[in-house]
Amino acid sequence: EVPVKRLSLGALAGAVLAVSTTTVQSGDAVEIGGFSNETLGGLPSMWKPLTFPKIRRYTDYALVPNDGQIVVRASSRASASGLVKQTHIDPHQYPIIQWRWKIANLIKHAGLTRKDGDDYPARLYINFRGKSSELSFLERVENAVYRRLYGQEPPTAAINYIWDGRAPVGTIAPNAYTDRVRMIVVNSGADSVGQWVDEERNVVEDYRAAFGEEPPPIVSVALMTDTDNTGESAVAWYGDITLRKTASR
Repeated sequence: EVPVKRLSLGALAGAVLAVSTTTVQSGDAVEIGGFSNETLGGLPSMWKPLTFPKIRRYTDYALVPNDGQIVVRASSRASASGLVKQTHIDPHQYPIIQWRWKIANLIKHAGLTRKDGDDYPARLYINFRGKSSELSFLERVENAVYRRLYGQEPPTAAINYIWDGRAPVGTIAPNAYTDRVRMIVVNSGADSVGQWVDEERNVVEDYRAAFGEEPPPIVSVALMTDTDNTGESAVAWYGDITLRKTASR
């Protein structure tokens, strides 16, 4: 992608280069973010900061205690950055993603379809890499640039699960910056602000609904709390993230 904040797929490719692909697997599950087993302070192991060109203020991430568990706290003040972990998983084998999150506040001037409103108190990216032959000419050119810079292919598409302030749950929309990212609203409004919410989504079904085709392999997962477009502040907490073979509900 051209160097813009939301989601710069090429920037993401560069960010994950130094991250090991090690994941904890048991027969029915792949542990993406085992934050509850981490040590307090600093960043979770195997996760790397994700920053964007021309964004100088970064969101602060740290492992903290909350409600008896260790979680990742994100604090954003007119800032933007994320955390990313590289992996390589067939979503058809592990189609169910489960995670927990909590937010302290909504973002007043956020807007799902506007570049100047593309801020969210909490978001979770699932990033995929398909065949480059299926991309447009301009997208192939952009990918070629990043191959020279980073030595690997960037993701070709992403699902972005978001906690929005207004859009109805279930809304699917192109990202305000690129149609290679689809925004999916999984929580909306203030009813659950200040409360832990358990989420579960079928990544394969969501990808089909968002892009109209079968998903390629998952190559990374990222979380982000950002407020640089609106200039506001937000705080969020992220619990464990797991991919599973079967749904629990």
